[in-house]
Amino acid sequence: MSNITEELAGFSVKTKYADLPEPVVRESRLLLMDSIGNALAGLTLDPGKMAVALAKRLGGPPESSIIGLGDKVSCTSAAFANAQLVNTPDFDALMPGGHAPAYIVPSVLAVAESTGASGKDLILATALGFEVGARVLSGMLDASPIGTKPFRWPERTGYANCNLGVAAGAGRLLKLDKGKMTHALGLAAHLSQVLTWVRSSFSEHRPMTKYGVPGWQNTGGIMAALWAEMGYMGDTTVFDPPDKGFWKFAGYGSWSPENVTTDLGKSWLFVTRVNYKPYPCCRVLHPALEILQNIMKQNNLGPEDIQSVKGYLPRTVEAPLFQNRELTNTVDFQFGLPYVLAVVAHGIRPGVEWQDMDTLRSPEIQSFAKKVSVIVHPQTETEPQLTTLEVRAKGKTFKEDRKMPHGSTESPLTVDELVAKFRHNAQRALTIDKINGAVEILLNLEKASVPELIREITL
Repeated sequence: MSNITEELAGFSVKTKYADLPEPVVRESRLLLMDSIGNALAGLTLDPGKMAVALAKRLGGPPESSIIGLGDKVSCTSAAFANAQLVNTPDFDALMPGGHAPAYIVPSVLAVAESTGASGKDLILATALGFEVGARVLSGMLDASPIGTKPFRWPERTGYANCNLGVAAGAGRLLKLDKGKMTHALGLAAHLSQVLTWVRSSFSEHRPMTKYGVPGWQNTGGIMAALWAEMGYMGDTTVFDPPDKGFWKFAGYGSWSPENVTTDLGKSWLFVTRVNYKPYPCCRVLHPALEILQNIMKQNNLGPEDIQSVKGYLPRTVEAPLFQNRELTNTVDFQFGLPYVLAVVAHGIRPGVEWQDMDTLRSPEIQSFAKKVSVIVHPQTETEPQLTTLEVRAKGKTFKEDRKMPHGSTESPLTVDELVAKFRHNAQRALTIDKINGAVEILLNLEKASVPELIREITL
């Protein structure tokens, strides 16, 4: 019987930058750019500010930077803060493993800075981290509200798989050999968070923790690699026996080990479905907001012309996460269709501006939000991706359907669009010169060093 932990460790140790296919290099660069930009945006929001304050309090040796600031803390503290910053605006990319960028990118970036890595080293570690996380997940239940199969609520799911990706990426930057990498992966499995994705959907009130706490888990993934480097021994057969392995004690719903290592190193899973977000809110809501934009544009409607909006969305909106109309924090906006459609109707540019609490509490936004109802689509069992909007305005009813929004693999964001998104996200934190420098380095990262990148994305 093959040892999956050892196979993943061997892959993480033996793969070189020259082995990476061009699409993998390209996607790794873009995921780094998108994630760093989202972190810069997150600096202006309350949850992000709290994460930064806590990271500074935790401190540690000044070896890694908090994105957008001049402060240096330990690599674990930096990974904690930066992960929370990446995920705070809910603007981060979705891929196999969900919000994996908030776990992988901040962790490898923090370790890459602490080790003085090259741009190629960072790209390689990023690719390895994403791939190992995606591979582990491929062996387990992967429920998604935007998939092609009828949606059902799993008993449990979450982001524990990403911690093995963190350990793989960090371990590669630390130049672990296969033996120590195997220990690092085993340790990371035991240092992962509980699965909270389903719980967050059914919580009576929306917590700021949302569907997981990437910053907290990332400290465990990095610690696993550092610990292994010192000789600490981990669970080197963590996936075995098949009925008692990682999937079982972590709480996932099934285990198909053959999926994890099939064509490992020959085909790359994480690049098959990367969805960059053009809007800072839950991806399930994106088709609805695009429909509203189109109906208003095509029919020359202003927000004052609209009497009501009925949104028929995928089944996942039956959960309290989407039905709750509270507005106490930015998470309430990110999953609240009434508020999302209100800012769209009023022409506010997508970005952290959407989550300005004073704007969201304004009479105009509040009034429009009251016109919106959220309903599970009657065709959701046969058309699980379908969203329909019915807009009543000027005595008429306008109706439109949409499945996959812009940013999906069916309608991907262009590099120019991703650069524009980065620039907009960065403008409140960095000077124009630093923004220009960061874009140049991120698009050509293989020609630069991590210290050069850090200089452009910090003060």
